[in-house]
Amino acid sequence: MSRDLPMLGVFLAAVALVAFTGSMFTPAADPAWYAGLRKPSFNPPNWVFGPVWTVLYILIAVSAWLVWRRAGWTEGRRALLWWFAQLVLNVAWPPIFFGAHLLGLALVIIIGLLVAIVGTILAFRRHHALAAALLAPYLAWVAFATLLNASIWRLNG
Repeated sequence: MSRDLPMLGVFLAAVALVAFTGSMFTPAADPAWYAGLRKPSFNPPNWVFGPVWTVLYILIAVSAWLVWRRAGWTEGRRALLWWFAQLVLNVAWPPIFFGAHLLGLALVIIIGLLVAIVGTILAFRRHHALAAALLAPYLAWVAFATLLNASIWRLNG
């Protein structure tokens, strides 16, 4: 186990990079634009997003590490490729939504992210049931975020 801990650091660093990149495109980066949007009644306050994403990013990293520990890069290749794909879509969404203000394109990306998370969960389940289960809160949050994105797009389109 202790020899595997450095790899946990690699997975944590990968999601930290995604989190850092996304944080550059938050409502705080352009508060006037986001504040000016019409939002649905179920839109959470901005302070909710940071703590939720922090927990989710830790779960995302740990889940990949568990699969890697059990299956390695060779046997776990397909599952870990799904994981990397969802990370790419995860990092693509904030600059499109918050940076470019392209709400419709952001909706397309977040729907792709939902598909990639489901694919990751299914691929992870073949190797490690707990790793797949750790992604369930992420799937639920991104499903909610998809509804939020669609609602904001509809209200402001």
